[in-house]
Parts: sequence; structure tokens; C-alpha cells
Amino acid sequence: MPKKTFFHLSKDKQETLIESAKKEFSRVPLHEASIANIIKSAGIPRGSFYQYFHDKEDLYYYLLNELAEKNNERFTAALKEKEGDLFEAFIDSFSFMMKAHRNPEYKNFFKNTFLNMNYKKENTLANSMYEESQKNEYSRIIQLINTTNLNIKDEQELRHILKIMTAVTFHNLVQSFVKELSDEESLQNYLLQIQLLKKGFQKEMN
Repeated sequence: MPKKTFFHLSKDKQETLIESAKKEFSRVPLHEASIANIIKSAGIPRGSFYQYFHDKEDLYYYLLNELAEKNNERFTAALKEKEGDLFEAFIDSFSFMMKAHRNPEYKNFFKNTFLNMNYKKENTLANSMYEESQKNEYSRIIQLINTTNLNIKDEQELRHILKIMTAVTFHNLVQSFVKELSDEESLQNYLLQIQLLKKGFQKEMN
């Protein structure tokens, strides 16, 4: 997380630094990114940078977390729009993320993120649905889900369903960049996997 001094900056100065970071992380992956380029673009001395963030990883994950929150806000809105239908909400959210991640403003940023995906990055993007640190958000989401047609016996199983569907969602987002799939191909693959989850893998034996 940023240091308190970052939040004491004016909105304009915060946005200038964030835009400079976004530009650098869009140019190259995190491990190749240069603080020198970020501060040059933002017009601040190196010492000021370390007053706001511990290092470039701190700034990167702050930016990633901000984008994750927007995704989660969309997921919550989708649950309301789809009257608690979990599958339709995930499909709606996936379509939204595909469009957002193809947006020229973020396309290269997400391309670098997904092509260099690790557990921490994936966990940051997907954290607010089931992480312990987000209990309030998780509880709010649970209340919005219509469990009538879900084959579950308790909240613990619902929690695991959310984990599985989130993992499938981000796997498909990664694959869309790795394999350079079109939006149509990505959505087709995703819908097929969601339908398989929806109906289950094992036949009922008489």
C-alpha cells in the first residue's frame, strides 16, 4: 500500500504519478520497469517517490488493486442486474473485463501482467470475492447470490464455487493474451467452460 504521504498529495499529483507508472508498466513487465522512467515522466525527484511508495512493486500492486476493485464493483453490479444468477454475473463480468483489458489505455499493461502472471498478481486481481481481508465485501456478495438453483449444502461450498469460477475466469483472461485470441474466441471458450461447470462433470448413474 502507498505511504500516507501519497494520499496527502493533491488529486492531480496523484493522477500524474499513477499515469506515469501505468505508462512504464505498459512499456515493459514489472521486473523490467524503471523507477527512473516513472519519476522522469511524473516530474518528481527520486526522494519524493520513496516518500509515497516503498518501491516499484508497491506502486505496481497499488495500481493493480485499484483495477481489481473496479472489476469487483462490476461483478457486484452484475449480480444485482442478473437477480443473483451467479453464472450470468460471471459471464457479464468476463465480457466487461475483456473489453476493459483491450482498451488502448490498459491493453499493454494487462498484456504484460497476464504474460507474466504469478500467484500474487492473480490473487490481487481476484482478491475481493473471498479473501479473509475482504470479509465485508464477501458477505455483501453472498447476500446477492440466488442459491435456489445451486447444488450446494452450505456457505462453505458456495465459497469454493466462487473460487473455482474466479480461477476459470482469470485463466481464460490469461489465455486470451497468451494465445492472442479474439474476443469472440475468448468468450466462446469461456461460455463452454461455464456451461460444463453449470451442468457438472459426472453423469448420474441409475
